[in-house]
Amino acid sequence: MYDENNLMELNANFQLPTIDTEVEFTNEDLADEMDGLRLNFQRIKIPGSGALQFELPGDDPENPDYTKSIEGVILYNHAAFSYWAEDSQDDEDAVPLCSSVDGKLGIGEPGGDCYTCALNKFGSSENGKGKACKNTRILYLLRDGEYMPIQIALPPTSLKPFNDFYNVAFASRRRATCGSVVSIGLKRMNNGKDDYSVATFKKLFDFTGEQLAQAKAYAKSFKEQIMAMNQQRAVEAMNRTDDEYGDGDYGVMDDSYNEGNGFSVSSPDAYIDGDRERLPA
Repeated sequence: MYDENNLMELNANFQLPTIDTEVEFTNEDLADEMDGLRLNFQRIKIPGSGALQFELPGDDPENPDYTKSIEGVILYNHAAFSYWAEDSQDDEDAVPLCSSVDGKLGIGEPGGDCYTCALNKFGSSENGKGKACKNTRILYLLRDGEYMPIQIALPPTSLKPFNDFYNVAFASRRRATCGSVVSIGLKRMNNGKDDYSVATFKKLFDFTGEQLAQAKAYAKSFKEQIMAMNQQRAVEAMNRTDDEYGDGDYGVMDDSYNEGNGFSVSSPDAYIDGDRERLPA
């Protein structure tokens, strides 16, 4: 638990990137330089098998760091959907037949409006219980003193906990996620057959005054860049042929793209059976 004095101390010590509006480069300034390049984010997965620690890549790939929780500011979050053929769901190198960088427009087969897509309805999976299309949510979490956020992909089993947390901590107070520092942890669950890990969320404190204005400005700039990048990747994906998909370079549409070297918004591998299924209330 955090008492009030500790919250105030944390608030004072949390370092946000400084944006000088007079000298800061705009998105238009950076557009030409970013053309054809991909931003790299440190990607953190929700672990499998009921593990209660996150694995954080460090300087030595063979010796990652581990932590029970990650604290920071959620600058932006968005949906990301992927649909694989039933016989290739467990193949890490398989390219999804259809993907969406925003949970609205699917690209591939069948493609089109995700909201009305039959594969995005409960009961469409092979076992008749869950969704054939895997729904995930991507969080961009900026940690204390850093300039680039880490990317956390929430699998289907962590979507309800995040939705419930968002409604209580932010929506009910008419507050954006960038206005508060949160802690993301892990909880072990069991589906009757296997243990699996689910993300947990807790608000630590709110920004106020100058810090709040600083957080909002940084989040706004970041969100604009990510949305523009996702739109560009979607256009690129639509213009590619099936042969071009063969090398795995399809931008943000799946996390098998150049592991560790490219920007991706899709989900981590499924860790339990039926992770597209409706969760209990």
